[in-house]
Amino acid sequence: MVLLLTLAVEQVVNGLFLGAIYLLIALGLSLIFSLGGIVNLAHGAFYAIGAYLTIVLSPALGFGGSLVAAPVLVAVIGLLVERFLFRRFYRADPILSLLLTFGLAMVAEQALRMIFGAPPLPYAIPQALRGQIFVGDFVLSRYRLAILAAVIVAVACVWFLFQRTTFGRVVRAGVQNPDMVAALGISLKPYMATVVGLSVGLAALAGVMLAPISGVHPAMGAEVLTGAFVVVVIGGLGSFWGVVLAALIVGIVRGLMVLVYPGFAEAAIYALMAVILLVRPRGLLGERILRFE
Repeated sequence: MVLLLTLAVEQVVNGLFLGAIYLLIALGLSLIFSLGGIVNLAHGAFYAIGAYLTIVLSPALGFGGSLVAAPVLVAVIGLLVERFLFRRFYRADPILSLLLTFGLAMVAEQALRMIFGAPPLPYAIPQALRGQIFVGDFVLSRYRLAILAAVIVAVACVWFLFQRTTFGRVVRAGVQNPDMVAALGISLKPYMATVVGLSVGLAALAGVMLAPISGVHPAMGAEVLTGAFVVVVIGGLGSFWGVVLAALIVGIVRGLMVLVYPGFAEAAIYALMAVILLVRPRGLLGERILRFE
């Protein structure tokens, strides 16, 4: 019984680590769609770019420096993409933005394959974060615990930005009623650019964190994007805490299913999404969203 409990706790921690990665990506997806009406299928590409930048920057900056520099550089790329591509599609048919971001994802993946090659590139866990931490009978990865702590700090900063600042109040008003914000003479375009930069920066941060665990390869963005969409759908668009709650639930469910029935672990989160949608189509804490005009 003690052994089973120990294994369960370890798997839950591992599941929460993956849920935390999904959370960073899902928050950005939810923000971009809520304010701009764009389903960003290229979000996973920014995640992959962040991971590759880690490999490029680490020899000069180390892992800690890459953890800061890579998301900032990807955020700058996101600002350029928003300015020259996304901004043209805010008022267009959503299908067009869907095709745009799908094409952008394909271009980014092929560009990474041409520059770095198709085979996965290994990236070692930093020496300072290697090893395990023993808490009684529990054996926990030092690196995974450090990443969980980093995600908590990042999410807390995002919450503070959107809940306790003037910028956040304007963005939340733009999500709920963009016509009212426009009537007050406030243009949402610069806010949208900032939201896109922040969102893709969070995705790149997730890529940096997962690089030592999964390896770095061109298709890694497409692999993680589906799980992030599941988190967004379960949590509900427009809800910060809905996405956080959904990431926790997805992580716990996946971790426990690895212990109970490993072959069903990945499918379990999709089954969970189907059940949530049947019971509450808007997601756990979803809100009514008016399309950005």
